[in-house]
Amino acid sequence: MTQFRPKYITFDCYGTLTWFQMSRIAAEMFKDRVPADRMDRFIEDFASYRFDEILGDWKPYDRVIANAVGRTCRAWGIDFADTEARFYYDDIPNWGPHPDVPAPLARVAEHYSLVILSNASDDQIQSNVDKLGAPFHAVFTAQQAGAYKPRFRAFEYMFDQLGCGPSDVLHVSSSLRYDLMPAHALRIENKVYVNRGYEPSVPGYGYHEIPDLGGLPGVLGL
Repeated sequence: MTQFRPKYITFDCYGTLTWFQMSRIAAEMFKDRVPADRMDRFIEDFASYRFDEILGDWKPYDRVIANAVGRTCRAWGIDFADTEARFYYDDIPNWGPHPDVPAPLARVAEHYSLVILSNASDDQIQSNVDKLGAPFHAVFTAQQAGAYKPRFRAFEYMFDQLGCGPSDVLHVSSSLRYDLMPAHALRIENKVYVNRGYEPSVPGYGYHEIPDLGGLPGVLGL
């Protein structure tokens, strides 16, 4: 991949660059309603319902979270309040980067134009981007695209705005199902999987795997 020089390096934000903290919040919020030995399963179900909520027509992200919390709690037979679901959404702008992100991201930014494609709302994302400490050429959200990843429409919106195609980008993400699987289907040949342990590695999708963002400069020959 060191011989490939993309026009843009495109990134997923939450989970890949920004520390995604919904699991932490859920574990704390529901510790009195979900037994400790079943909390991991509860958190997995919450993640699955969030994924299901974004597969249809676009709706505001606060509704995505509220619906996912409600559906998870109903499936588990436990009570919840709408204010609890709102807490997740309101906390997102406070989240900062993974510790391994700022230094290599700044190094890569010296040589390439960086872009974010995020399943975020416009009123959330800039606070998180500012905490990354590197300049970005563009930041695109699901709200702007009118679709969440893994919908192709989200990626197509990014290509249209950048005036480029799949062959012009290197896409970097810590999620296969949200990012790298649709990227593969859209013929984005150059992909990097930041394996933070969220999902099992599936090398058949044709990516270069690194354990954290510290490996990205090496992938690019920097």
